Amino acid sequence: MSHNIHDLKQQFLEYIEIERGRSVKTVENYNHYLARFIEFAKIKDPKDITPELIREYRLWLNRQPTGLKNASNQTLKKKTQNYYLISLRAFLKFLARRNIKTLSPEYIELAKVGDRQIDLISSDELKRLLEAPNGTDLKSLRDRAILELLFSTGLRVSELCSLSRDMDLKADEFAVRGKGDKVRVVFISDMARESIKAYLAKRIDPDDPLFIKVGSAESNKTKETGLTKRSIERIVKYYAIKAGISKKVTPHVIRHCFATDLLGNGADLRSVQMLLGHANISTTQIYTHVTDSELKRVHKQFHNKRK
Repeated sequence: MSHNIHDLKQQFLEYIEIERGRSVKTVENYNHYLARFIEFAKIKDPKDITPELIREYRLWLNRQPTGLKNASNQTLKKKTQNYYLISLRAFLKFLARRNIKTLSPEYIELAKVGDRQIDLISSDELKRLLEAPNGTDLKSLRDRAILELLFSTGLRVSELCSLSRDMDLKADEFAVRGKGDKVRVVFISDMARESIKAYLAKRIDPDDPLFIKVGSAESNKTKETGLTKRSIERIVKYYAIKAGISKKVTPHVIRHCFATDLLGNGADLRSVQMLLGHANISTTQIYTHVTDSELKRVHKQFHNKRK
């Protein structure tokens, strides 16, 4: 019995969206990666996927240009290549569960990548960043609340954008819906709570989003009043420059600072994993490399001072 690979791809995309609860963006990415494979392979039936075809595909991926401007001689990074391979492996697993003859997912080995580098700023730079919005106008109060809340909770920028103003600020915690539609509890510091209170006390609008557009420069013709991910990124970048920080600072850098601050002060890895909302602890373990290097610095500075 033959199976049309395009039909099966569509069934797989519907499966990961509905049954696995993947976001629309994730489904779009899987669609893109699988379409590139099918276009390369020029096959119509999954039984035609062979180890030799996978070897040729990996070679082809490794030689693909990035497509970025001013990077004509650069090819796809190993990490990017793995996105293509991960989507293909997930597709093969889906086919195997449906007893459709094809290559075993075990044949898909990921490219080896180096240790992930964590972008961080120093504690002094972080302090300057958090204090950068120092006005009493609505925009300054909002931006101070955004920065304080990011560092207090370690929220992803998408999670921050989804927050409603209808939160109980008397409590030390609130629930947030993260990746994979999973709900977790995050905790709010006194500084973040007071910043949010001051900001909300200044608002006179009835809109539901916690963080809204302020002033004509941020407003547009749509009815959406809440800040977007891109807007939050621009806000963080603006205050990083204002604070005199030369490094690239993003909301995710503040999330990194949140994690390393916890680990550096003695928090265990499993707790940090839960606070960050990581599905696998291996994702959280990247932060141990940072704290290990800090321990090395402390060891060199304070150990063996014999003359």
